[in-house]
Amino acid sequence: MFRLAEDLRVYLHRDPIDFRCGINSLAILVEQSMGLNPFERAAFAFCNRRRTRMKLLFFDRSGFVLVLKALTEDKFRWPKRAETVVALTAEQLRWLL
Repeated sequence: MFRLAEDLRVYLHRDPIDFRCGINSLAILVEQSMGLNPFERAAFAFCNRRRTRMKLLFFDRSGFVLVLKALTEDKFRWPKRAETVVALTAEQLRWLL
């Protein structure tokens, strides 16, 4: 299991994504759709349409890391705000996971 630093910035992409997207596609989505730098010290979270799977993308100085979490019996509680990007703390991400 990996640990998230307490001061890590976390950004959620509010709209669902095509879960066939890999690291390169998600990094481009971070840059173009979210308007953020995929190389910054942050984690970027994406969810599928059914809210049963989540992908986390982050850069760890040697390359990108992509983590997938799939729920079998529940759904992720995803925000319903109007913004495309929602900022969270590392603690809020742990609650979500």
